[in-house]
Amino acid sequence: MSRDASTWDPRQYGEFANERSRAFFELLGRVGATEPASVADLGCGSGELTAVLAERWPGAAVEGIDSSTEMIQAAGKYPRVAFTVGDLAEWAPDGPIDVIISNAALHWVPTHRELAARWVRTLSPGGWLAFQVPGNFGAPSHTILRELCTSPRWHDRLAGVTRWNPVAEPAEYLGLLAGLGCRVDAWETTYLQVLPGTDPVLEWVKGTALRPVLTALDPAAAAKFLTEYGARLRQAYPATPQGTVFPFRRIFVVAQRSP
Repeated sequence: MSRDASTWDPRQYGEFANERSRAFFELLGRVGATEPASVADLGCGSGELTAVLAERWPGAAVEGIDSSTEMIQAAGKYPRVAFTVGDLAEWAPDGPIDVIISNAALHWVPTHRELAARWVRTLSPGGWLAFQVPGNFGAPSHTILRELCTSPRWHDRLAGVTRWNPVAEPAEYLGLLAGLGCRVDAWETTYLQVLPGTDPVLEWVKGTALRPVLTALDPAAAAKFLTEYGARLRQAYPATPQGTVFPFRRIFVVAQRSP
């Protein structure tokens, strides 16, 4: 994967676990597999949601793959799942596989369109591929981050760390996978998440988009960057008496290979 696999912090990522997992359950709800023999969770993170797959399909061999050693170490406590550190772009099953799930991971792979097509070809007849990716790269949380990274103050250290828009629109994914003979369900949802606490949007992006930035900076520089970025986020996402409203767009795709 294109991200540095060593930068991921399971504790930080899990701070908003309920909000982050909602899209996974909505994605899984449209997967119609009944008794799959093999299930893969690609980009499994710390494994809590992979364990859900094992519970849903108790007769399946379930594997979880993630590029982060820290995430896989956190996932070790879940039984009935084989967790492995690995690069999604290089993963290949030993034989045809019945269900492939990838939750909030494919956008880190620059060639993920080609990768999704390759995964379809590994499915057994009637098998399922389901993935979701963030569609909020045009939101203030990301545009402000890119503006700061390319500003004169930070350009020398952070130019090229952030990306503009690595994902496609739902219609492009639908066309790609339908062209491979799949029955495709593609849609998008924008969650109006109400986040509690002080600077909650900053805390949210510390677990995702900010990881490559913080890895590229020494602690003193990172603290200065967070101060500047946090101030701009507070303007873009003002606190209300109920909390801070954080619109969060997600893109979903579920494809079933022809029997």
